[in-house]
Parts: sequence; structure tokens; C-alpha cells
Amino acid sequence: MSQDPRHYDVIVGPVVTEKATTSSEQNKVVFKVSKTATKPQIKAAVEKLFDVKVTGVNTLVTKGKVKAFRGRLGQRSDVKKAVVTLAEGQSIDVTTGL
Repeated sequence: MSQDPRHYDVIVGPVVTEKATTSSEQNKVVFKVSKTATKPQIKAAVEKLFDVKVTGVNTLVTKGKVKAFRGRLGQRSDVKKAVVTLAEGQSIDVTTGL
């Protein structure tokens, strides 16, 4: 099975937080994804790259905050995340990487 290089453009990386880690108990994995990625693209990319069955994809966009960087105001980038629900019995170990 050949890897489509566009799948690597869709998924930026895993989200490793306490909330994301506890959601893995419900067969859910959280990824940072491209801002232009659609739910079908995210589903196809996760299924091909990790060889798992995806039952659902929920997305959210975290708007960038205005924060002070070394005394100057700066704007954090907007981040799009995808919460991917896997089929029963499937799992992805995000600590190993691609």
C-alpha cells in the first residue's frame, strides 16, 4: 500500500496534553491538522498513515491569542485540531511518531 505524500500535509502532528491523553481511553486521538483540511481528508489520511478504521472526525479551530513576546505584542497563530474516533479495538500510539 503506497503512502500518498499529501496525507502528511493534512496531519501536522499529534496533540500531547492531559486532556488528549485521557480521551484515548474512549478510542479518541487528537491531531493538529492543516487549516484547510476537511473531515473526509483527515479521515483518509489517518486511515492510510496509521492503518486503522476511523468512525468519526470532529474538528475545532483554536483562535490565536494576543500575547506579549519580550515586551512587544504578538499574535499567536490559529490552530485547527481534529478529534479522531477510532473503531473498537483500534489504537494509535502517538509517542512513537510516524
